[in-house]
Amino acid sequence: MPASVQLCLMGCMTLTVGLALGPNQNMEFTFMLPAGSTECFYQTTVTSDTMEVEYQVIAGSGLDVGFALISPSGYRLVSEFRTSDGIHMVDPTEYGDYRLCFDNSFSKMSEKMVFFKVIINSQSETPGVQEDWADFTVSDRMVDYRLEEIRGRMDSVYRRLEKSRQVQTVLRAFEARDRYLLEDNLWRVSFWSCLNLLVIMGVAATQIYTLKRLFDGTKRVST
Repeated sequence: MPASVQLCLMGCMTLTVGLALGPNQNMEFTFMLPAGSTECFYQTTVTSDTMEVEYQVIAGSGLDVGFALISPSGYRLVSEFRTSDGIHMVDPTEYGDYRLCFDNSFSKMSEKMVFFKVIINSQSETPGVQEDWADFTVSDRMVDYRLEEIRGRMDSVYRRLEKSRQVQTVLRAFEARDRYLLEDNLWRVSFWSCLNLLVIMGVAATQIYTLKRLFDGTKRVST
């Protein structure tokens, strides 16, 4: 479905909304930001983690929004006005809810499609997982394999796969934005081409009519 049609179908009332996101979760979300409105999302974190926030405007006139990142204590860590994308890192994080606000109040006519993702890198590993590995080591008594080395390699593979998935998500968002720009430019080119064609045909018809009138005299010459 063309992006211009999606924008028309996904229009909604101008409201300020808050959405809470789960604690310590890597998440990604695409939403419609109505014209003249601000929407905020909340991400719960614990102390001494690392949080990365990345966003970009996929569709909408101007491809720009305002962005603010506010800490649980109320400090405005990031404040941007009319930008198309951005990447911000918080290290270390505070305990509580970080607020991510997207502002489209400066645009009174055009809504925007915005994609953002939040990555939480926890500095502490899950105790339950460590206990499972310890029990497994004690129970099986594996001599030929070093489980800690295996676990380290598995964690390394998991982190790389997760990073690959995140990069692919960002690339898909860029692709969606580029497709929207191409479709919008195609519509403009097609419109002006048709308009120019109609003007050319009108001018040609006018010239033919004028020439016929010049040679279509009403007086007859007698010989």
